[in-house]
Amino acid sequence: MSLKIQIVSPKGTLYEGDLLYAVFPGVAGEFAVYPDHAPIISSLKKGAIRCVVGEKNEEAIEVEGGFVEVNENKITVCVE
Repeated sequence: MSLKIQIVSPKGTLYEGDLLYAVFPGVAGEFAVYPDHAPIISSLKKGAIRCVVGEKNEEAIEVEGGFVEVNENKITVCVE
């Protein structure tokens, strides 16, 4: 099973696709989201969102902060 992610900013969509898991720079510390993760809404601090799409394939998106929502294997991220 995979996750779907969409990362948007005021300038438009920064990243969209399927992935194995993602790691976020949460305000309370770094955290990972895997398939079937419990629903969550969290604030993000400055750092990199790491989207792992394969065993040796990872995308990193630098953000200044924002929010992430996880619900039913869909991740929606709003960033600055």
